[in-house]
Formats: sequence, C-alpha cells, structure tokens
Amino acid sequence: MYKPYGYLSQFINHQNKRRNKKLLSELFDLSKDVMAVGRLDEKSEGLLLLTTDGKFSNHITSSNFEKEYHVMVDGIITPEIIEELKTGVEISVEGKPYKTKACKAEILEDTSHISERFVRDERHGITTWLSITLTEGKFRQVRKMTAKVGLPTLRLVRVRIGDYKLDRMKPGEILPISY
Repeated sequence: MYKPYGYLSQFINHQNKRRNKKLLSELFDLSKDVMAVGRLDEKSEGLLLLTTDGKFSNHITSSNFEKEYHVMVDGIITPEIIEELKTGVEISVEGKPYKTKACKAEILEDTSHISERFVRDERHGITTWLSITLTEGKFRQVRKMTAKVGLPTLRLVRVRIGDYKLDRMKPGEILPISY
C-alpha cells in the first residue's frame, strides 16, 4: 500500500496518549490478522507492505532487503554530503552513538513519480531531493542521517523494499502482491 502522510503504520491504537491519531484502519477494512511489515512514522509516506504471514514479515525486515527512500531536504546537497552519507554518519540510537552502515546515496533529479504534496513555500529556501538506500532500519534513521549532515528532512517517501516498488501508486492505494 501507499501509506499516506499523517497516518500511523498501525490498525489499532494501544496507547492513551495517541487517541487523536489517524490509523490505517480508517482507510481500509482489512482482516484483523493483517499486519504492517516494518513501519513508517506519521510524517513519512510511501510503500508499506501488509501481510498475514509472520514468516514473510520477518524475512522482509531482515538486513537482506534494501529499503529505498526518496527524501526532500532543506538545502543543497553537495557531492561531499553524498559521500558522507554513503560511508555512514554517527547518529543517536536509544541515546547511544551509532555509526550507520554504508549505504547508497545520490541526488535525485527526476521526482515525477512522487505524488504532489505541499510541504512549504519556495521563499523559505531551496530544497533538494536525494535517494538513500539502506539495508538497516534504525528508528527515524533517514531523518537523523540528513539532519546530521545539516540538511533536515522535509519529506520522506519509501519507494522500494527489496523487489517491491511503489511505482506510480497514489496515497491510500492498496494493491495485491505475490511472494
């Protein structure tokens, strides 16, 4: 499915402090056995795999699968920043320093495949898009990585998990897959 911006990657709310949050169950009437494979935070959007198969979920979330994100950042990406991202940057994970694994990173010239969504007015500064492909998935890792190199994330869209791709799906759209 294409998880829209503003929704949590869950179907049932188990927390009192998040009563007013939007859940995926508001978009779809799915079996109670359906679970999201991995997560996208409320402010992230894009490809989210849904399954009833726990083995499939564990398999997909392993480090054998690349996760590709297209990221709009505040500022101009330089070749030096791309190299820094590729070799790994130090972020905080559970309050401790953590050096991210080497990843793929490149400037993204063509964003025609990404659904339009207003983020901010152009007069507030230049934005640039980049592609980051990870084999790990620490809590808010992409956002922490871009902030570390001085380019805060303004928009984050997961476009691929392994061979599964978002392609031209629209926010809220759900399509069946075979595995």
